[in-house]
Amino acid sequence: MILFFIFLSILLYLISWHIPLMEIDAVQYANISREMLQHKQFLQIYDQGKDYLDKPPMLFWLSSASMYFFGINDSAYRFPSFLFSLLSIYSTFRFARLFYSRQIALLSALVLASSQAMFLINHDVRTDTMLMGWVILSIWQMAAWYRSHHWTNLLMASVAIAGGLLTKGPIALIVPLLSFGSHFILQRNFRAFFRPQYLLMGILIALFLIPMSIGLYKQFDLHPEKIMFDKKGVSGLRFYFWTQSFGRITGESSWHENDHFFFLFQNMLWGFLPWILFFIAGLITDIRELIIHKIRISVSQEWISTGGFLFTYCILAISHYQLPHYIYVVFPLASVITAKSLYSFLISENFPNLERPVFIFHAIVFSLLILAMIWLLWIPFPNETRWFLLVAIPALLILVLNLFKKTRSLPALLVLGTGVMFIINSFLAMAFYPALLQYQLSIPVSRFIKVNHINPDSVFLYKIPTTARSLDFYTNHSFKSIQTPDSLPSNSYLLTTKEGGDSINENLFKEKFKGEHYSVTRLSLPFLIPGKRPKETTPYYLLQKK
Repeated sequence: MILFFIFLSILLYLISWHIPLMEIDAVQYANISREMLQHKQFLQIYDQGKDYLDKPPMLFWLSSASMYFFGINDSAYRFPSFLFSLLSIYSTFRFARLFYSRQIALLSALVLASSQAMFLINHDVRTDTMLMGWVILSIWQMAAWYRSHHWTNLLMASVAIAGGLLTKGPIALIVPLLSFGSHFILQRNFRAFFRPQYLLMGILIALFLIPMSIGLYKQFDLHPEKIMFDKKGVSGLRFYFWTQSFGRITGESSWHENDHFFFLFQNMLWGFLPWILFFIAGLITDIRELIIHKIRISVSQEWISTGGFLFTYCILAISHYQLPHYIYVVFPLASVITAKSLYSFLISENFPNLERPVFIFHAIVFSLLILAMIWLLWIPFPNETRWFLLVAIPALLILVLNLFKKTRSLPALLVLGTGVMFIINSFLAMAFYPALLQYQLSIPVSRFIKVNHINPDSVFLYKIPTTARSLDFYTNHSFKSIQTPDSLPSNSYLLTTKEGGDSINENLFKEKFKGEHYSVTRLSLPFLIPGKRPKETTPYYLLQKK
């Protein structure tokens, strides 16, 4: 039954490919991958023709390779990250199985697969999906190597760490170091810190980083005249190996946002649904047991998951720049902590007096989530989403009937949690997000251009936000911005906002398409209420020169 729920979660990842890509990050990375493939420049990275210095190239390499085989489309962009989601789930299971029973290992995989964050990062694809896969693969392989001493495990761990470094930088090395470092210290196994094989790992990792380092050096270090982040002489190598990660802690990085310690935990409260309460209980239990045993663990015990999560969280939380998805890198470790707690609460029944209160609490939370779904289904986009009632009502009935069955292979709370998350995310993927994305300017405009067979070369942008990269991606074309629209040749097209439309000679143009734009990743309550929405959106127009 656990495998069935894992399969349902993976199926929903694929269903979510129905959602168009969202501005800013997912579309930006997809468009960078498109440009990389188009211009065959794989060591130097450009974003809409401009030098790009932020993320390492792994996501762009793999996504452009996928686009080479499957075409320029959002599914091709998402496909490599989907494979890394599968790798994360499998590696979490295999890592947990090294230390715990098969049932706890399966629960670990289920917790990760059915968490809200996994549904999110399989359609709003950023670097974190790949990073998660590389990191938990490296931790699993290192743990296996410490047990078996097989060279294949050491080699795979080296490849995984290098892959993570090429995906999002030093954090891919920091997480395994913190995980195993805390584990060995608590075991008083100090000899584990001094093994000659680490030198080989370092050499292998360095070799894997050479292509990226050459690209950074040629693109930035050899060109001190380039201006990046409002500065001249920015070193690509220094930015990658230091500023991008550690500079956020030291203050050297100019990026500052969400810099309070509990920001990531606040976002875990929804990102790790429906298992967040069991995670908190499991974390407290592990810390309590450690204190009882005088800050020491036996050779047979495992602190890799708990130590890896806690210390990584602290490193990330003291950064001056945080985003909700930064903590996802250790969600596989959090899943192992949670699985132990679930097993203790629901299967071993070690806390019989708490079972009923815990179930009631979760039933209330899940009921509120279902009510929120019904509100979203009924109010914001009624014409596009109310059809989902035909799916939601039978699914909820099946779920409720399953809860009252006398014989179940899984505890009721596990069935309830995974069932509710599947129904809610099915609604988001199949109805809500597709309706919402019609307010992302580039989605309806790119469709209009294709349906009406308009040559993209004849379309120009005027006072359009630079974040509208999905227009480039969905038309496989790099649109040009202009400053003098009145001088356009006849029968050419101009895409502009109301501000731009008010500043041109209206007699020279005729309206071909009109829409309303909204930054869909920053939802607000007024936007979701149809009567208040016009005050929240920005009108835009596709005009044709007479």
